[in-house]
Amino acid sequence: MSKPNFLLHSKRKICLICEGHEEYEYIQKLLSLKVWADCYQFYLVNAESNGNISARYQDKYQSDSYDIVFAVCDTDRRPDGDFESIRQKINNIFGNQIAADKVIIFANPCTMQVILMHFGETALKTQNKHKNSSEIQRLTGLDVSKDYKAKSDQRNFIFSKITCENYREMKARIRKFSMDYRETPSSNFLYYLNRFENLDTSWIEEVNKEIETEK
Repeated sequence: MSKPNFLLHSKRKICLICEGHEEYEYIQKLLSLKVWADCYQFYLVNAESNGNISARYQDKYQSDSYDIVFAVCDTDRRPDGDFESIRQKINNIFGNQIAADKVIIFANPCTMQVILMHFGETALKTQNKHKNSSEIQRLTGLDVSKDYKAKSDQRNFIFSKITCENYREMKARIRKFSMDYRETPSSNFLYYLNRFENLDTSWIEEVNKEIETEK
C-alpha cells in the first residue's frame, strides 16, 4: 500500500542548539551545500554562549515542535568546565545519565578543530583563538596578523572556502578521532553527519526511546 501524500512530503524536524556564531554559521554553510538528506528539516538556534545552551535546549525540547533536539558545542577541560555542567543539566531534563551522550554533538578542544579538517590535517590542543591563529592561517589562508578573534569577516572568509568536496575530505580526516570527549582531539561529528545523510530516519526513534526510557 502506498503512503498517504502528506507522509511522502513530510520531513523530520531536527533542532540544533549551537553554542555560538562559529557553530551556527558552520552548520548554515553545510546546509547550503545540501550534503544532508532531503528528508530532514533543520532548525538552528544560536545560544550565543555555552552558558545558554541547556536553557535553550530545554525550551526547544519541551516545545514539542521537533522530532529531536541536539546541542552542538565545544568541550571545556577545566575542572569546573561548562561542558560538564551542560551534560548534567541535559541529563536532568530527561531524568537519566545517558541523554547527554546521545544528544550533544561535540568537538574537543573546539569546533574549529572540525572546521580546519576541511582543509588539511591538524590537532589543536586548546580552544584559545590566539594560540590557534597560526594553524588557521596555514590551513585556510586567512591573514591573522592581528590574531583570529572569530570576527564576522574572519568567519565569512573561512566558511566561503568550505565545499562539497572538502566536506567529504573532512569526514575522512575526522574518522580517526576518538569519540571520548575527554580525549584531545575527539569528536562525534562524523557519527551524526552520517545520520543526517541517511534517508532511513528510524535512528531518530531509536535515540528518543533511549533517552526517554533509560534511567
